[in-house]
Amino acid sequence: MPLSDDDREILDFERSWWLEPGAKSVAIRRDLGLSASTYYRRLGVLIDDRDALAADPLLVRRLRRDRAERRRTRHTGPRWKRSHP
Repeated sequence: MPLSDDDREILDFERSWWLEPGAKSVAIRRDLGLSASTYYRRLGVLIDDRDALAADPLLVRRLRRDRAERRRTRHTGPRWKRSHP
């Protein structure tokens, strides 16, 4: 199923939100009319969508890597630990 206009808006926002000043959650509400939790829920589903991968492969792969790293860190701890003498 092709991406909806809303899905494309979420991808566009995620690609460029950091260019705007202020908190991301405020920009999500202002630009997309979504709560932050709804946005992240939809983004999580979206990055597993083949059509999203086809539409923006660099963004979707980066988001998948970021999610995998967060999961790995949650289960095993940070990848690089400082040793204290």
